[in-house]
Amino acid sequence: MRIQPGILILLVVWLIPMGWGDEFVGEKSLWNGYPHYRFWYDDRPCQVVVPHQPAEGKPWIWRARFWGHRPEVDLVLLEKGFYLVYIDVANLYGSPRAVAHWDAFYRFLTVEKGFAPKAVLEGMSRGGLIVYNWAKKNPEKVVCIYADAPVCDIRSWPGGKSEGQGSPEDWARCLAAYGLTEEEASQFRGNPIDGLALLAQTKVPLLHVCGDADPIVPIHENTRVLEKRYTEAGGPIQVLVKPGVGHVHGLDDPTPIVDFILNALAGNQ
Repeated sequence: MRIQPGILILLVVWLIPMGWGDEFVGEKSLWNGYPHYRFWYDDRPCQVVVPHQPAEGKPWIWRARFWGHRPEVDLVLLEKGFYLVYIDVANLYGSPRAVAHWDAFYRFLTVEKGFAPKAVLEGMSRGGLIVYNWAKKNPEKVVCIYADAPVCDIRSWPGGKSEGQGSPEDWARCLAAYGLTEEEASQFRGNPIDGLALLAQTKVPLLHVCGDADPIVPIHENTRVLEKRYTEAGGPIQVLVKPGVGHVHGLDDPTPIVDFILNALAGNQ
């Protein structure tokens, strides 16, 4: 069927405000009504969701894990003109290889696509490993970190070396990703809870949302350790605790999280 020139022009005019004019090569679809692109970059599967009306400066939120799970915060920020992005490094557990993939994707988005030089990082569960290990290397590129029931020590999860349940299969993959033996892992100092001084000096604001009855990522083995060390290093951190809640993400009302992110962005301008 041949499309008449007038109809074609109207189609293009309609698509550009919807975000389709901001071209990413790859599979195109809609995600919750927003233009959605799937593609490969740096040998990893990636996703980008484009806001209908990008905000000035092209702000973006970088989700680290569990694409599409509890998207309330992502949807509010898309409505406010943020881009939503993802690169799958889940089974690299925040290792140097994962950080290298994030470095490459960051360059692609900021240099080739003109995204803002600072990103909002969102790390759920094991996503905490990569958001912190990347942020500690690149504190000047981070607006803030929103971490939700985040893993902050591989010995807690997937290691299960204290009170957490652990995951033997993930632990084996994690050791391989880092190139560690069991003995070396017991003395490992490359976790999110370690080396926080530069991030704290840069005053990157942190927000953790956690259940205090989490059997998978116990709060006292992860968030509470990071909170204590970050505070002692002079960094700003808030912890929202959900009493009696296990390994469950998000808030029914995402307003406190969204406000935290928008206030952090305003403080960077």
